[in-house]
Amino acid sequence: MIAIKTNRIVLPEGIKKGAVIIDSGVIVDIVDELSDNNNYYVVDVGNHLLMPGVIDPHVHINEPGRTDWEGFNTATRAAIAGGLTTLVDMPLNSSPVTTTVAAFDEKIVVTTNKLHTNVGFWGGVIPGNENEIEGLIKRGVLGFKTFLTHSGIDEFPNATEEDLCKAMPIIARYNLPLLVHCELTDNEQRATGDVHSYQNYLSSRPKKWEDDAIAMMIRLCEKFNCRVHIVHLSSADSIAQIVAAKQKGLPISVETGQHYLYFAAEEIPDRQTQYKCAPPIREKENNDQLWAALKNGVIDFVATDHSPATPDLKELQSGNFMKAWGGIASLQFALPVLLTAAKKRNYAITDVVKWLCENPAKLIDKQNTKGKITKGFDADLIVVDDENTFIVTEKIIQHKHKVTPYLNEELYGIVKRTFLGGIEVYKDGNFTALNEGKIIVH
Repeated sequence: MIAIKTNRIVLPEGIKKGAVIIDSGVIVDIVDELSDNNNYYVVDVGNHLLMPGVIDPHVHINEPGRTDWEGFNTATRAAIAGGLTTLVDMPLNSSPVTTTVAAFDEKIVVTTNKLHTNVGFWGGVIPGNENEIEGLIKRGVLGFKTFLTHSGIDEFPNATEEDLCKAMPIIARYNLPLLVHCELTDNEQRATGDVHSYQNYLSSRPKKWEDDAIAMMIRLCEKFNCRVHIVHLSSADSIAQIVAAKQKGLPISVETGQHYLYFAAEEIPDRQTQYKCAPPIREKENNDQLWAALKNGVIDFVATDHSPATPDLKELQSGNFMKAWGGIASLQFALPVLLTAAKKRNYAITDVVKWLCENPAKLIDKQNTKGKITKGFDADLIVVDDENTFIVTEKIIQHKHKVTPYLNEELYGIVKRTFLGGIEVYKDGNFTALNEGKIIVH
């Protein structure tokens, strides 16, 4: 048995001094003081925070088939270095895409000896694969992801309303969530000719695309009583309709991304394609409204949407926003980025834990075992120095490519230690145990 002792444990009811007792990978007690004659292995972390491990249910790991983009080995190393103890892998950037039972089985095989944190999987909904949904559920996927616009991957075409009307009743029967990339494109030409201009890229993907897509998903959510989760909300214009849907009691949840809360369109220079994502990072006024929605619980949590690609695909040399791969690599910095932005707005660490740990656990139905420091919960814990800062440099980045808009940013929240099921897997910049991650199923 081990005891992690600190002046600041982040508990659901607040922060207090004490020790967390762990046995067989589970939190068995939380005590104010350790007795002198205890037989625990004691880890004293002083004044550093002890908090639940971060849960990120929106990560593109891209294996098998596109491991030159990322892969389980590098993604899950980056995770434990950043204090992420549970990830959920998106179905579309691997090859084959995870839209069939056979593809899912292939993915599980390639995880062998590469899981350094806990990993679950989303299945995919594309036109014509409704007969694969129940098989994927039986294999243990935590839910399904679909796109309403081109995903960027031709093997993962977007679903139409007709496709969703076939898939959603099946997903609803098992009470799993359907995660939706909400952009409904139209044929209106909004972009100008300057492919290097960020403002040009921003105008090419208007809020209206998101707002129309979210309106459709609210309607389908009500029609089929299927859990709907809106990923990476960037349009503040949709907040009112989300509030109304939640007030009606519809099973709808929402995430936004760290990048929408940390950056603003006004600050993004031309040609800097490392900032490109879809939906795009919008103006400060819009993003202030996202913060308000997060505070009020309209947005449930924050997830990275870690979507790496090779430097060539990011068009770093040309600076062409219209050709560059849309995705931000940020997995390792999920906690420090949000913590830094939250500190500027005077939010408490308890808010950050709710947005990164407690609420994401609900989406994946692990709210009774993960996301909180509570007796009986898994001992997935991290020790964080939240009072000092570090600079993001290429040297410290563990994910495969060092392309990220957070390069050279100064961030609060140095992850000192990461524990998976009570096993210390990362300490002070070093990996102390690898291959301790488990596959998570529903």
